[in-house]
Amino acid sequence: MLLGRPWGRCHPGRCACLLFLALLIDAAGLALLLVGIFASLDYWDFFVYSGALILAFSLLFWIIWYSLNIELSLEKLDL
Repeated sequence: MLLGRPWGRCHPGRCACLLFLALLIDAAGLALLLVGIFASLDYWDFFVYSGALILAFSLLFWIIWYSLNIELSLEKLDL
């Protein structure tokens, strides 16, 4: 059991489109970063900086996805 749940299917949550968008932006940022690091180009710094900025921007989608998947009962909210 993992966190009180039996092993089984992975559930992406209620906002699966934000999850997949965050994963896509992460992949694009990582690809640009790795191209900037490992390719022998004269303008490598453009790829390194843009890849790092895109990865930082993807954190916004991860925070939104996590925030929209928090489940609280009305008793805990005291409503």
